[in-house]
Amino acid sequence: MAQPFLLSPLPYDESALAPAISARTIGFHFGKHHKTYVETLNKLVAGTRYAEMKLEQVVRTTSTATTEPEKKIFNNAGQVWNHDFYWRSLSPRASKPAGKLAHAIEHDFGGLEALIKQLAEAGTEQFGSGWAWLVSNNGRLSVDKTGNALDPMARHVNCLLAVDVWEHAYYLDYQNERAKYLAAVLAKLNWDFAAENLDKEISRSRSA
Repeated sequence: MAQPFLLSPLPYDESALAPAISARTIGFHFGKHHKTYVETLNKLVAGTRYAEMKLEQVVRTTSTATTEPEKKIFNNAGQVWNHDFYWRSLSPRASKPAGKLAHAIEHDFGGLEALIKQLAEAGTEQFGSGWAWLVSNNGRLSVDKTGNALDPMARHVNCLLAVDVWEHAYYLDYQNERAKYLAAVLAKLNWDFAAENLDKEISRSRSA
């Protein structure tokens, strides 16, 4: 029987984000941590109703779980979704926000520099393991942070970009200096991906 969830391929080579993120870090992060979340999720959902759901639905359905089996499913499903989103949030190609996204950033943050500063602060201030996010709600942008496997998507908040601040995302390259990792990785954000995600929300609101 085919397993319901797959390890999505990286959208670039393992060395493509160096020196901000080394090939060695991505090799461990993607090839071991991310892969293990997928494998564990498939084991946990085998024979359950979750095996027939899309990944987003699994995350949302189990995000308020009260039983240990469902909490384990959420932790692994959340991490699979978060990592899929994180890899696409980064790009080896330098870019800048344009169009509707650039206008929204200017309107809601006062400019790109202020947005990057807020993302860096969110990532630095997140206690322990977690994530920093650029999100949109009815077209208004804001920065959010979540712990462990939590993500705004589980609360039906539209995500534009994600930055991983679990130690395995940066420890091989930066040891305990999370702020240095954030300064480097925030220069690799995929603004085309963010614009696509903003456009999806705008399209959904128009068709609602």
